[in-house]
Amino acid sequence: MTLRVQLLLLQALIVFLVTLATGIVAGAFQEQALRESYKDRMQAVAQSIASLPTVREAFDDEDPSATIQPIAEVIREASDLAYVVVADADGIRYSHPNPYRIGERVSTDPSIPLSGEIYIGTQTGTLGTSWRVKVPIFADDGTVIGTASVGILESELNDEFMRNLAWLIAAMLAAAVLGVFGSAWVTSVIRRRIYLLEPHQIAALVKNQETTLHGLSEGVITVDGSGRITLVNDAAARLLGTEAAGLDGAMAADVLGEELYTVLREGEDAGRPVIVGSHVLVARSTGGEIDSADVGATTLLLRDHTELHDVVRRVEAADAIIAFRQRLGVPKGLSAETLDRVAAALAARPDASATEIGDDLQISRVSARRYLEHLASSGRAIRALDYSTKGRPSTRYRANDPV
Repeated sequence: MTLRVQLLLLQALIVFLVTLATGIVAGAFQEQALRESYKDRMQAVAQSIASLPTVREAFDDEDPSATIQPIAEVIREASDLAYVVVADADGIRYSHPNPYRIGERVSTDPSIPLSGEIYIGTQTGTLGTSWRVKVPIFADDGTVIGTASVGILESELNDEFMRNLAWLIAAMLAAAVLGVFGSAWVTSVIRRRIYLLEPHQIAALVKNQETTLHGLSEGVITVDGSGRITLVNDAAARLLGTEAAGLDGAMAADVLGEELYTVLREGEDAGRPVIVGSHVLVARSTGGEIDSADVGATTLLLRDHTELHDVVRRVEAADAIIAFRQRLGVPKGLSAETLDRVAAALAARPDASATEIGDDLQISRVSARRYLEHLASSGRAIRALDYSTKGRPSTRYRANDPV
């Protein structure tokens, strides 16, 4: 499953759950508000009937229902209620939506209103289960002479609630649809921010970056536009003689030193040698002014050239020795001290061969001949052939004493 689908499903699930929870809470509040509104209406209707002088006076008539029934029905229809029932202290009905029920005893317990209290609740009567209010009817002397009961059927209450709930469900569905479209837009934005990469690709990039950065012998330091270090690898920390954790998040100007910070700020493509402690580093930078709005990030690359620097110094020293020898007339491979000894030994003899000089100085005949040949070529000795020997003539040397 792609990251896009995962994000969309997760966000859609969150939208659905939040919308559902909100709808349940809103539905509960709506149902409670509906009941409260009917309760206030029923209580106002019941108390108005109980306080009507015509109703109270009708209790003394021979046929109280003749007066009370029309009044109760008018009030019931005007109030859009299921019933308005007036009964005497014995529970005999004087009004009812069904005229055939007049004169019968009420089907529910009237003890609470007959005790002078108001009853509010759900009971099941002749019309069915209803949400009702019962109030006492007082005579002029304060005695309870009857009850007024007003109610609405639970079925009607539920029907009205469901009609209102339909609008609530429609609003919830609209909110859910908008939430899903919003989730799709958020998913698209997130995907663009991560260059449309999938989770396994992101994980592979992170692992490769960690492996590459920490495996490099070259130091890498990245600094953001505010001059704060955002990335540093192990090689950079080692070259700077500190811990990577101490560099991460620090201000570059505080931890890099003046020379490195100058390279970082000004930029150096070719590389600039910088001495940091015992290390000779070549620092390169992508450049750009720190604290500039145009610079998002700057990278400083550090390469350790300490060993190369030592090699160069040794080569330069060897070249200097060779040049010194050349200035003294001593070619490569010959020693000035040995040359002086050979010249002295030759001066002590009228003439000598390479073998005789080698024996005098305890060096090989070949080495003695090299030094003698150099003296001859430089004019400090005279070379001559001796034909008195049998076979090939031998070469003999004598010191050249210029006049």
